[in-house]
Amino acid sequence: MMHRLLRAPALLGDAPADRLKPGLQGAEILPPGANAGHCWSRMTAMATARTCTNAKVYTKVPDGGWGWVVAVAFFFVEVFTYGVIKTFGVFFGELITYFEESNSRISWIISICVFVMTFTAPLSTVLSNRFGHRPVVMAGGFLVSIGMVTASFARSVDEMYLSIGLVSGLGYSLSFIPTVTILSQYFDKKRSLVTAVASTGECFAVFAFAPVITALNDHLGWRHSLLLLGVLQLNIVVCGSLLRPMKIQKEVQVEETPKKDSMGTEYILENEKTITSIDSIDSGVEVGTSPKKENEHLKPETEYVVPQENVQMLEEAHGPPVKTKVTLLDFSILKNSGFICYALYGLFATLAFFAPSLYIIPLGISLGIDKDHSPYMLSAMAIAEVFGRIGAGWILNKKPIRKIYIEIIFVVLLCLALISFAFATEFWGLTVCSAFYGCMLGSVAGTHIPMLADDDVVGIEKMSSAVGVYVFIQSIAGLAGPPLGGVLVDQTQNYATAFYSCAIGMALAAMCLALVRPCNNGLCRRKPKKSIEEGDYNEKEVFKDVPDDFLEMDFGKPEGSIKSNENTC
Repeated sequence: MMHRLLRAPALLGDAPADRLKPGLQGAEILPPGANAGHCWSRMTAMATARTCTNAKVYTKVPDGGWGWVVAVAFFFVEVFTYGVIKTFGVFFGELITYFEESNSRISWIISICVFVMTFTAPLSTVLSNRFGHRPVVMAGGFLVSIGMVTASFARSVDEMYLSIGLVSGLGYSLSFIPTVTILSQYFDKKRSLVTAVASTGECFAVFAFAPVITALNDHLGWRHSLLLLGVLQLNIVVCGSLLRPMKIQKEVQVEETPKKDSMGTEYILENEKTITSIDSIDSGVEVGTSPKKENEHLKPETEYVVPQENVQMLEEAHGPPVKTKVTLLDFSILKNSGFICYALYGLFATLAFFAPSLYIIPLGISLGIDKDHSPYMLSAMAIAEVFGRIGAGWILNKKPIRKIYIEIIFVVLLCLALISFAFATEFWGLTVCSAFYGCMLGSVAGTHIPMLADDDVVGIEKMSSAVGVYVFIQSIAGLAGPPLGGVLVDQTQNYATAFYSCAIGMALAAMCLALVRPCNNGLCRRKPKKSIEEGDYNEKEVFKDVPDDFLEMDFGKPEGSIKSNENTC
């Protein structure tokens, strides 16, 4: 009879001892003529590579550790992604003059960039789930740099649409989305505060880049300024290399098997179809006594021999083992009405994220403010945004607190900040409005994506897929926001109208955000069917697969413990 031999991986009884590596007997067989030292070095290198690429396993969210390095990396990713996007308004005047184009035509550069960045967010999520966050962010850094460097040689606005809009936009998506996702996975209790502080990178970038780029434009021109920015954006590749993968694997508690009594008694319940072994329970069924089994004292390296016929029968009955596929993007969150409302909130709120920073300098110049003083309004906005992000993170980190209610307050205040620009007529008034707007913008922009991990929205388990779908929905507003403001400016010849459109979008965002919790609590959910526990079930349907001679046993009763299923239920 043919047999299949199944043995533990540590057993290599057939291998000669002189063919095993020193100190690793039983681990690997050296090929004839192989050098042990060379193989040892190769194995060490392979182990090191596995350590660097494989996910580090934690039993719970570390709430620190390497997460602090990831937070620093996210800070600089913010600097060279959103920081550059927000300071691009500094180039508007030079680009309009050089290419002789309108405000709306120039604003399409950032619109296409933001649209591609948000539209390709699901692609970024899929690639991150497939290849890991680190290589995706590094590839995104290369694309961002290539797009910006190419734009410095552009001969028309259409070429900038392709270089900054498509290439850099895709790079921004591959860089930002995986970084913020993995940062949220490293923290739990401190998630809101850490994310808020790390996201201040774009604020420091606006504060530093606005006056510096203005000076570079005056001395070097916009082409050399874009070229320098493209070279600096290669730092995203370095930040991506610091994103060590991690995995949360909860400890599995194994229940101890009930011990047999000293006589090694085992109780056997038999019927026509099943044989069940029950230990140390006196239930009045057939009892058999057997001596202690020898295999209890065998070593772990036991060889188990299984007949080949039995293996073939199992394979024919159940088929070959099936590998479970990993879901790269979970679209089931679209069935969650609360998430839909939250996605609409992000859609309308995005209208106010980019247009004001693009038009604040042209607004100041149109009101007669000196061109050299206008960038300081953008710097005031950036400084206030730092305090807004840190303050919002500190508030949301407090317990007990319903985070989504605080977010609604931030959105309403941001809407009021946008309206306030209509009443400013001089430098200090615009500076105060910019600071107020920056503080509220930081409160919302620094928390709206981490808020997805909150249980009131989708939770941490589905955050990876939720971020991709959420940012994808934002892409529509990212595409329409700045051009809509440009069209209004061209039609009315008043830059303040761009802020009105942003205020209307933010008001709609507040309404959608207020509906998230009611929807998750059942306002827009169908009434579930009655469950079995409620008594609405068909007894024959429930027990159709139970054999007729099945015996139900109640181990808690010493006598009369066996009863037929006919009297059950």
